[in-house]
Amino acid sequence: MRDALPWVLTDVAIRRALLALLALLALTMLRDRPRWAAARVGGALCLGLCVQVVSATPLFEDTVPRLWQAPLVAVSVGNAVLFWVFVQSVFDDAFTPRPLHGLVWLGAAALSGLNCAMLANSTSVLAPFTMGLQRALPLVFAVLAALAAARHWRSDLVEERRRLRVFIVVTGIAYTLASLAARLASPRGQLSGLTATLDVAGLLLIVLAVAVRMLRVTRSNLFAPTEPVTGDAAQAPVLPMDPAPTDPAEERLAQALEHTMTVERAYRAEDMSLASLATRLDVPEYRLRRLINQRLGHRNFNAYINGFRLDAVRAALLDPARRELPVLTLALDAGFQSIGPFNRAFKAATGRTPTEFRKENSADS
Repeated sequence: MRDALPWVLTDVAIRRALLALLALLALTMLRDRPRWAAARVGGALCLGLCVQVVSATPLFEDTVPRLWQAPLVAVSVGNAVLFWVFVQSVFDDAFTPRPLHGLVWLGAAALSGLNCAMLANSTSVLAPFTMGLQRALPLVFAVLAALAAARHWRSDLVEERRRLRVFIVVTGIAYTLASLAARLASPRGQLSGLTATLDVAGLLLIVLAVAVRMLRVTRSNLFAPTEPVTGDAAQAPVLPMDPAPTDPAEERLAQALEHTMTVERAYRAEDMSLASLATRLDVPEYRLRRLINQRLGHRNFNAYINGFRLDAVRAALLDPARRELPVLTLALDAGFQSIGPFNRAFKAATGRTPTEFRKENSADS
C-alpha cells in the first residue's frame, strides 16, 4: 500500500490540474464567446471531460456502486460524440449544431448508461453486443472527428488553424487508440495504478496544448461567428484588411491575383483550387494563402472563390438580356458544378433563392 502511495498522490495531483484547466477553459469560452458554436460545444465538452476525469478515478470505480456510476459513464462515453461535434464547429465556418447531433449523443449516453447499470458482467445474450458497441464508439467518433478535421484542409487559409487540424487528427486518434487498448487489456475494462495515471496525464497534455492553440487563435479572431449572415455582408471578409503592403513582390502578386479573378475570370474553372491558382500565378501556395487570408481577410479558399461566382450570377440575374436563361445555366457558367450547392450558397449570401431574387428585381425594373 505504501509503495502505491506515490502513484496515488501523483494521479490525484494530475486529475486536479486537469479539472482546473478544463473548468477554466470552459468558463473562458462560454463567457467570452457565448454566440460561437465552437465555444458552446467546447464548453460542454470540457464539462463532460470533468465528469470523465472524476468517474475514471480508480478509487471511484472500485468503491461506488455501478448503478450510481451509470450516469457518469453515460456522460463520459458521450464525450466522444461531443468531440466530433466540436471539431466540426471549429473547422467548418458554416457549421451549426442540429438536433441530430443531440440525438446521437443521447443514443451513445443511453447505451453506455444501460451497460453500466444492468448489462455489464451479466449473463444476458445482449451484453457482448452492447458492450462491444460501447467500446467501439470512441474509436468510431475519433475517426469521424479526424475526417472532419482533415476535410477541406487544403482550402483552409488560416495557418494556425491548419496546424490545429493536424494536431487534432494525430493526437485525437493516438489517445483514443491508446486508451481503448489499455481498457481492453485491463480487468473489467477499468484502468488502475500507473496505467490510469498515464491515461489522465496524456489527456492533460492534449487539453493543455489544445487550450494554448485555441486561445491563441481566438485572440486573433480567426473563427467565424455562427449567426447566419445574409445580404452583401455575407460576402465581406470577416477579418479587417491589412494596410497596403510594403513588399513590392506581394503588391505585384495582389495585382496579378485581382487581374486573374476580375479580368480573366479564373473562378469559372470547375477544377479551381488553391494549388491550381498558385500554379497559374507561378507562386508557392503558402504565399497565395497568406495573401488571401492576411490581406483580403478570407479564411476559406472555396468561400473566396464562391464570392466571385455569386457576384457573377447576381449580375447575370439583373441583366435584362439574360432574363430568359435558366438559373442553372447561369450557375454553371459562373463555375458552380451543380445546382444544390449553388442554391444554398446563394440563399446564404442574399437571404433569397435565385428565382426570388430575379423576380424581385424584375418587378423593380
